Amino acid sequence: MRIGHGFDAHAHGGGRGLRLGGVELPGAPGVVAHSDGDVVLHALMDALLGAAAAGDLGELFPAGDERWRGADSGALLREVLALLRARGWRPVNVDITVVARRVRIAPHRAAMAASIARLLGIDADRVGVKATTTDGLGALGRGEGVAAHAVALLEACP
Repeated sequence: MRIGHGFDAHAHGGGRGLRLGGVELPGAPGVVAHSDGDVVLHALMDALLGAAAAGDLGELFPAGDERWRGADSGALLREVLALLRARGWRPVNVDITVVARRVRIAPHRAAMAASIARLLGIDADRVGVKATTTDGLGALGRGEGVAAHAVALLEACP
């Protein structure tokens, strides 16, 4: 078994809405990003890649590469999972913390866990999703953006 940690953050702004964990959050402030800006799935992919010692998200999908402009993070996650399977790994469980002041996570928590579970091919009870605001500290606490931390546990697969 292996464990990995991932992190991603994006500033609010831009012309797109907000998607977290593969779920659209209507009315939430959007983010500035090269891809779809889903910080939850980006942090999750880095956690998965880190656990497998398989590089990082920026290495696989560089922000300067136009192929990834507006890319759906769910599709990128499927590519990461294929890479992990090729190396003999599969996800066991994941835990995600969203850091945001202007975005309410609680109403979307179950949908996000179900979406992530579906994408990973695991049961939803193996996906933790929670949030914090940082109580006003720093840029995230001032509501300037949204971030996510993710931890992923992998096991060797046959």
